[in-house]
Amino acid sequence: MTSIENRIRPEYLHRINKALVFIDRNLDTPLTLESVSKIACYSPYHFHRLFKAITREPLSAYIKRRRIEKAASVLMHKKEVSVTELSMQYGFTENSSFTRAFKKFYGVSPTEFKKQHQNRHSKIRQAESKNGQENDLFESYLCNLDNLAKWMTINSNIEIVETQEMNLACITKIGVNGIQQAFERLIRWATPKGLMKNNKAKMARIFHDSFKITAPEKVRMSIGLLTDEYFETAGEIHKTIIEKSKCIVGRFEIAPGGFEKAWSGLFIWMNENGFNKAEGNPFEIYHNDFREHPEGKVVVDMYIPIE
Repeated sequence: MTSIENRIRPEYLHRINKALVFIDRNLDTPLTLESVSKIACYSPYHFHRLFKAITREPLSAYIKRRRIEKAASVLMHKKEVSVTELSMQYGFTENSSFTRAFKKFYGVSPTEFKKQHQNRHSKIRQAESKNGQENDLFESYLCNLDNLAKWMTINSNIEIVETQEMNLACITKIGVNGIQQAFERLIRWATPKGLMKNNKAKMARIFHDSFKITAPEKVRMSIGLLTDEYFETAGEIHKTIIEKSKCIVGRFEIAPGGFEKAWSGLFIWMNENGFNKAEGNPFEIYHNDFREHPEGKVVVDMYIPIE
């Protein structure tokens, strides 16, 4: 999860992950230290200390942040939902307290945040007005979009597919540091079990948070092995199911440093083609080891669940 994961017993990580999943599924219901600690089968005192050590956030702060981030995600993707509805849904007694908390995270009110994301040009227009360079900046912005569209045409193949249910053995990872080490731990666990020999086995990564609304050091991911074989969970290894859904899928052959550009382009493609993101989490499935590629590139499918 963080660098501390190497010093914490795998069983602790397994139980805390169960709590994280429970929290994510119940952000719109009352969550207390007592109720969440029961999910992890710890006393409230022990759970509080362990949760903070692993996530580097107290439970109450983590829940508040996740609720605000969830609200931000809804504001980005569902124009019909009002700020008042979100305030009530995520446990704020009045709009003013929700607005204060939201503005502390994002620097703008929920209403302004919603306006900015309803019009993709809004942020650049704000910068233009302040700098008095509206035409130049606007043309530069459109040029960047055009360049990204051309890059997508050259480097990707995009289609709409109906996916089947997928089963994965996963390790929870919080933050962008140490991702490669998490993949290596997963492979070390899977190899003696023969799971890596199956031709259908693929490495994968699920994003439970968005880099657009969550700080990189707090983004939660599942580092996974996609497999159709039976396996028993143990320690930090847990089972995750990606439900069958309709997805935009982009296949890319890119350098490891090109992932941000690919994801940005894929989301722009989604918006430009009139699709709306569904509740499911975006994920990646890898088809090679970039270290064995002649140009050091990754062949990867990127999935965005859509309505």
